[in-house]
This record gives sequence, structure tokens and C-alpha cells, in this order.
Amino acid sequence: MHLFAENLAVEISSYYRNLALGHGVVPKVFTLVDGEGDQYLFFIDDLPFEKDEEANQFLAYIVQAHEAVCYARGTLVIVEKNQQFIEFAVIDRDDTDAIVCSAELTRDIEDKPIGLGEFEKTLVKKGSIIFGGLFEPVQISENKIDDFEGLWVEMKSKILHRSMGL
Repeated sequence: MHLFAENLAVEISSYYRNLALGHGVVPKVFTLVDGEGDQYLFFIDDLPFEKDEEANQFLAYIVQAHEAVCYARGTLVIVEKNQQFIEFAVIDRDDTDAIVCSAELTRDIEDKPIGLGEFEKTLVKKGSIIFGGLFEPVQISENKIDDFEGLWVEMKSKILHRSMGL
């Protein structure tokens, strides 16, 4: 597993803790790290797509266009109203396993997040993760590629971009 993937798991745990407990929100997030250590992070719900399939094509496009070495995707999982978890997975390009992290979220009577357990880390086969195949080649039309390139250029000024370089 690439060092960036391990670091990403720790970082996303802290990021979600801050968002949930500090700001009261648990967005769907996506982040990738390329071979140079450049990291890009944004909220999936900010993408202008109506269908999950098109959003997944866009995510695969940017993973491949940026030659990512790893990426992570996270969300809120509601089992029941009083049983919620923040879960994310970190997928490494060169590893058959992925890191899956999960922590129980506690809310008060007004539905505000008030507690977040420790993130439990588990290794699973990346093929078992629904969005674990973004490194796989995907067929996208030239028009769609142009649209995705334009969207990415538009997004880059609004998303978190930093260097994780060693």
C-alpha cells in the first residue's frame, strides 16, 4: 500500500471528525492524490450530475487524468435513525486491498452530531467496494471528455488542493 494511501486514511478521519463535530455536517467527499503528492478534495454533492453513473464516470476520468496513486470516497451511512456511521474507503492503485474506515456517529435530540467514535480500520479486497474500480479504463465519448475537462477546470479553483509530498 502506498504511503499516501495510509496518510489519506488518517487525514480523512480527522477531516470528517472536524466536519461532523465542528460544523455539524457529514457530506459525501471525494479526494485523490497523484504521484507527485498533489491532493484534491471536494464534496460529491457539489457535482452537477443527476445520475450516479455520470458522477462515477467523472470521478474515474479525474482519477485517470491525474494519474492518481490513491483516492478516497466517504459518506454517511444510516442504518436506523439512531444508528449512523461515517464510512470511507481508500483505494490504492497498486494494491488489491483497500482501507475501509467506519465510526459511529451520535446525534442529539435535535439531530445535531455530538459524538463520533474512533474510526475502525479494516483491509478489504478493493473489488468488493462499489466504487473501487475507478482505476479501471472507462469508455467516455470525446464530447463527454470535453465536458469533464471543462468542469474540472471550473472546479479546481473552488476545491481543496494541497501537496502531501514527502
